[in-house]
Amino acid sequence: MIPVSRSLTVRVLLMATLWSAVSLITIALVISAFYRQGVERGFNNLLRAQLYNVINSVSIGDGDSLQGSPELGDLRFSQPETGWYWLVEPLGNFAAAPLASTSLGMAELAVPSLEQFPFDEHYERFYPMVDAVGNKILVAETEVVLDGGDRAARFRVSGNLDVVEEEIGFFSTRLYVGLALFGFGGLVVNGLAILIGLKPLDRARRALEKIRGGEAERIEGDYPREIQPLANEINALIESNRRIVERARMQVGNLAHSLKTPIAVLLNEARNLDKAQADVVSSQAEAMQAQVTSYLNRARIAAQRDSVLARCEAEPVLERLVRVMRRLNPQIDFTLDVAPGLAFAMEQQDVEETVGNLLENAARFAKARVAIVAGTAIHELEPAGEGARRGWIEVTVEDDGPGLAPEEIGEALKRGKRLDESKPGTGLGLSIVKEISSEYQGAFGLSGATIGGLKAALVLPSVTRDTA
Repeated sequence: MIPVSRSLTVRVLLMATLWSAVSLITIALVISAFYRQGVERGFNNLLRAQLYNVINSVSIGDGDSLQGSPELGDLRFSQPETGWYWLVEPLGNFAAAPLASTSLGMAELAVPSLEQFPFDEHYERFYPMVDAVGNKILVAETEVVLDGGDRAARFRVSGNLDVVEEEIGFFSTRLYVGLALFGFGGLVVNGLAILIGLKPLDRARRALEKIRGGEAERIEGDYPREIQPLANEINALIESNRRIVERARMQVGNLAHSLKTPIAVLLNEARNLDKAQADVVSSQAEAMQAQVTSYLNRARIAAQRDSVLARCEAEPVLERLVRVMRRLNPQIDFTLDVAPGLAFAMEQQDVEETVGNLLENAARFAKARVAIVAGTAIHELEPAGEGARRGWIEVTVEDDGPGLAPEEIGEALKRGKRLDESKPGTGLGLSIVKEISSEYQGAFGLSGATIGGLKAALVLPSVTRDTA
């Protein structure tokens, strides 16, 4: 499982989501602020227009009284406690009775000080207040001289601010819903665009999985120009790796061939010597042959150990080895249990040499039964984490022979050490198994078998299909 922070798709989607959220929230706040300013400005203009309608409708009548009946075309001025009022009050020595809208009734509107809300250049002022019934209102006020006698009056018109808030709330709700839908749609489109845009990378990843699984030898197909150079470099790296492996194999083969003849000559000439001398020469030549074979194998394994092309299906190889062992040891019952789909990340000859040595050793000491089991395993490498992406196969070989005491197990793994001289062999088999498994960074160990004899557990690398 890949951590979320390491997923390119998740990171791009997260950045797009954060940017879209910040952008849409900013846009929503800016538009709401501009709309509020526009609504408030329109509300002020409405009150100003109504104020001058009242001014034009009021005059001084007979008996020095204020007279007039403004018609503002809004029923709210005639309904009580609506917050929509108009009021005309005489100023100075003008002692006429004030005029007020029906909606105001007997209530009064306080007059704030000029220091708090001064008149503007048009001799108008607007101020908020709360009326007697708790309505939040905005008052437009001016003072007008009504005749040549300098008789003046204060004119005020108010409107309920709930109208402004309702209008802004109505607009803001639809704005936020619209922007949310737009943002969600944008995220879906961005997500699809990102997924489609990254599709070639996913295709390249699957191509690499096929190479690692042994199903292909190079990345095939056309890729966008941003990815094609990466595919070309990977193919060049695979080809270079192949050439290195082939060159190492050829050098190992040449060295083996060049040493094979001199060692064979030494073994042949040893037959013409006295028995004591012949035994010494033969034993030393055989030791040389074993050492050469061991070190050549180690060189070959090191050359191709990390190759993505090394692959060997587990079931066919193990079945072939067991089939040979059954033919050579008909008196012994060989049982084989292999988990499906296993494949070694090794050369076939290395698998045959390691498992074959274990089978030969088990058959040599078994009484009547040898059990072979192969399945997946967990193997920790040192230093920790070095093989985090590698899979492992555990092959166990058990026999029902005499087994080994715990103190004898360490001796059995030493090169050339034979604990039972009555049995044929060179004593190199288990040490070779240990060396090959070590070269592949695997593990090998001996313990008591559940069927009574010795259990050999061999851990070898597998072809992994991990898509992390």
